[in-house]
Amino acid sequence: MALLIILILLAVIKFMAIYIIFADEIKRIKDSDPAAKSAVEVLLLYPGLHALVAYRISHQLWVWKVPFFPRWLSQYARFWTGIEIHPGAQIGKSFFIDHGMGVVIGETAIIGDNVLLYQGVTLGGTGKETGKRHPTLGNNVVVGGGAKILGNITIGDNSYIGANAVVIKNVPANSTVVGIPGRITKQDGRRIDMELAHMQVSDPVMENMAKLLGRIKTLEAKTGCEAPKGESDVDFTI
Repeated sequence: MALLIILILLAVIKFMAIYIIFADEIKRIKDSDPAAKSAVEVLLLYPGLHALVAYRISHQLWVWKVPFFPRWLSQYARFWTGIEIHPGAQIGKSFFIDHGMGVVIGETAIIGDNVLLYQGVTLGGTGKETGKRHPTLGNNVVVGGGAKILGNITIGDNSYIGANAVVIKNVPANSTVVGIPGRITKQDGRRIDMELAHMQVSDPVMENMAKLLGRIKTLEAKTGCEAPKGESDVDFTI
């Protein structure tokens, strides 16, 4: 009985320590995820937070050049959470991985403050190059589900990477990127605030298609030409 009480007390102390140390991350999760009902729920049930706790420990051991154990801890966390964060990566404050399954963050990746990743995101390399070979994400970046950001490239502050985009080139600040390969849409220097509204991400391909269709209609009106009978432009309406 005494041993059981000691174990319970140790567990309570551990969770209290995590709650205090990761207060910013817990608040970020509660603010970003409407499904998060309480801090206790986040603390106990969110794999993104669990993976981050394991990462913070393994990263410090990595900095201290402890052999083997940092990688073992990261793989152990991957087994339980489905999230693989190399202990050599550098991650800022208020980091949130929503759902998290399938997220991979490479050894030389650098992530700024207040960054949000959804499930299936990869911050990876492009081959067997050495040195800095993984992406750098600025502050306030949102990366949609399934997106792949590859190579030693930089994603500027306040940018949004759309779901399933594949990004292999630098992205300036305040941009939206969609498609394969990723195409950039500027956002007029304004911070993007679409963390939970993926349907609002603009599509530059369809925007250009709509512009082209408008120019064709203008030419038809000026030349007196008409569209072939039975054809409709409704499918190109955005």
